[in-house]
Amino acid sequence: MQEPIRLHSVAGSRSFRVLWLLYEMGLEPEVISYDIAGGDLRGPEFLGLSPAGRVPVLEIDGQVLFESGAITEYLCETRPEKGLAPMPGEAERAQYLTWLHYAETIGVLIQNLNLQQVFLPDPAMRSPTVIGIEVKRLAVSLKPLERVLGEQEYLLRRGFSAADTMMGFTLESARHYVRFERFSRLSAYKARIEARPAYQRALEAEGLQQFYDREFYEVPEG
Repeated sequence: MQEPIRLHSVAGSRSFRVLWLLYEMGLEPEVISYDIAGGDLRGPEFLGLSPAGRVPVLEIDGQVLFESGAITEYLCETRPEKGLAPMPGEAERAQYLTWLHYAETIGVLIQNLNLQQVFLPDPAMRSPTVIGIEVKRLAVSLKPLERVLGEQEYLLRRGFSAADTMMGFTLESARHYVRFERFSRLSAYKARIEARPAYQRALEAEGLQQFYDREFYEVPEG
């Protein structure tokens, strides 16, 4: 009997990337959900899976993996027949790895903004200077995507890949801090990937960004 695939997840977190990719591959995980505010991630059982107490965690092939980028690389390299990543020696391998990890560069900027704008318990603790700097850095980080998507529909010329599943999550978050009217190609790309059946299925199964209480967060005065 094939071992079950288990995805440990928090709705609206980086675990969405992995769930989406699993569905793109035609794999059916059991999704184990956690409440980020309830202390579920600090229990000894979960820390035994993820030492830093972070999601996603994927149990698959007798392995326990954490970090969405590492999980993405593992899934693509152990299932090359799915065609979602160029393998070593193939064309666009370098571009694939670059965009795969660039998604986390953007993700860290968003994480910093989430901390300031969403998770600090007292609005008086927010730093308008830090928020302003991080918003500008985020906007600058989106410009290379706007350029490359002026030449092709996806991050790779060959078509849709796991680099797009990594990037798609970050774009949904970025729109809460940067006005996408300035990025017409990126907006079209975002709509294109979100229309994919696997994306919609992951959205229905897990949800996205449930902790945001508004569509757009302005830089506070100060």
